Amino acid sequence: MKEEFFQIAFREKLYSSLDGIQTDADHWLEHYNERRPHSGKYCYGETPWQTFLDAKPLAKEKNLDTLIQTSDKFTPIRIAA
Repeated sequence: MKEEFFQIAFREKLYSSLDGIQTDADHWLEHYNERRPHSGKYCYGETPWQTFLDAKPLAKEKNLDTLIQTSDKFTPIRIAA
């Protein structure tokens, strides 16, 4: 985000408040994640958000959301819904 948003935004605009920066960052993130095609190898031109949504069922199937990191290994735990 530093190279793709902040370095460009601070060259193009003089901000007078954090709210202005936050508003522009929010718009940029929305475009970056939900509108632009992802260039990753297995994303097939989908947006990052769509890639995330497509992978969600696989993550649930593999119970990836129930893993926590303890020291050097992952230990499965059950999280109450």
